[in-house]
Amino acid sequence: MQDFRDLLEEALEAWAYTRSGVVDELQNLPEKDLGFRPHEQARTVVELVRHVVESGHLMSGELSRPDGDFQRKSYEALLKEHGRGVALKHTKRELLGLLRKSHHDGDAKLRRAGELHMLQHVRRFDGKLGTRLAWMNHGIAHEEYHRGQLALYARLLGRVPALTQRIEGG
Repeated sequence: MQDFRDLLEEALEAWAYTRSGVVDELQNLPEKDLGFRPHEQARTVVELVRHVVESGHLMSGELSRPDGDFQRKSYEALLKEHGRGVALKHTKRELLGLLRKSHHDGDAKLRRAGELHMLQHVRRFDGKLGTRLAWMNHGIAHEEYHRGQLALYARLLGRVPALTQRIEGG
């Protein structure tokens, strides 16, 4: 069992595990399937990955700000502020690079903010106050949700999801 220096380090490790799972699921899909959408109202693979990146930027950006507040602007305005350049990425290589770099940058922001900062309150999207660390865990859960969507997309495309392959030793 790994010993963590503090609660923030433990949460950052959980985010790293989740993000690496998203990377694995994207790597598992061929380039030709990045435009796949299981339903007309669903996101494509590309749109889903961009959303994960934008959400990660938004999470790490607001949580690390001294005046972080998920209601200081509209949701769309916060995404625009934190997700600059994400919409320009289309290829598998670009998206994989974006997933890795955005996680690296977000991890660095949160580490600089520090554990004490992450134990302070932030106003959530619903207007209630919660600790930044608790809200970070919400962000990680959100990313896991989308990781599951990518795994389902793989199944719908006739592929075995990356996590299932790992579990089965493949």
